[in-house]
Amino acid sequence: MHHPLKFGWLSPCIGNQWSDHRPIVVDQCRDILPTATQYFDSVWIADHFYGFDQKTDPFVEAWTTLTWIAAKFDDVELCHHVLGHGYRPPALTAKMAATLQVFSEGRFTLGIGAGWRGEEYEAYGYEFPRPAVRFAQLEELVQICRLMWTEDHPSFEGQHYRITDAAAPPLPEVVPPVCIGAFGEQIGLPLVGRQADMWHCFVGSDDDWNRKKGIVHESAVGAGRDPSDITIATTIERALPETDAESAEFAEIIARGRELGVSHFVMDFGNPKETEPILRFHEQVITPLRNG
Repeated sequence: MHHPLKFGWLSPCIGNQWSDHRPIVVDQCRDILPTATQYFDSVWIADHFYGFDQKTDPFVEAWTTLTWIAAKFDDVELCHHVLGHGYRPPALTAKMAATLQVFSEGRFTLGIGAGWRGEEYEAYGYEFPRPAVRFAQLEELVQICRLMWTEDHPSFEGQHYRITDAAAPPLPEVVPPVCIGAFGEQIGLPLVGRQADMWHCFVGSDDDWNRKKGIVHESAVGAGRDPSDITIATTIERALPETDAESAEFAEIIARGRELGVSHFVMDFGNPKETEPILRFHEQVITPLRNG
């Protein structure tokens, strides 16, 4: 299956000393995203509760933020980068996803992972079990979501979660694809192969990448799936290009990713203040690669 080349825009929810402690996405919604969403296929929002430099650094909540963006920009795809599943009960996540899919008219992808920031879970009073348990919970959550998105009377009995006739009308006309962020070769990547419509990962050396991709493919085949049905996404953290040479470097990085099977490139440009570099990126990177 050939996946079209897509570009995502990661809008930072964080505020710190470099943004006068204002959540960057707040200003981007006003000044940057009206331009960026003309050229980028998707907007991505991370999921944390407070910042990283200081605990008082703001970090706006992920679902509320993505819903705000969905309402303001009506022709861009929407995904989280990625949700920590333990922050919200599975059935609630399923219901929220179905609702946003209805309002966005099919533009939402559920981006989700097993979580990693233990201190945040503990601060909010949420359980943070060992990785094997978190990934087992994540797999049950994905199963629960798909039942609640497609059945009038969904029930599920798992090792960690259960629902009983957990009706979630209105069912979305377009079942949200599930993007799983995972890197661990023992547990996470086999889960991707079994369950993910999209896999979000970070591309390392060729050997490391080929091994990880092979684990996903082997797991998919074992689950009776076609591995080529899984879209691969990655994030590139780098400032917008300001010169022709920097644009060329970007194009080389993305071209290499394409050769490795990545088709959705999520761009973390940080906190650009002007829209002109967005136009440069579109003209010198996006357009040539799409036409290439």
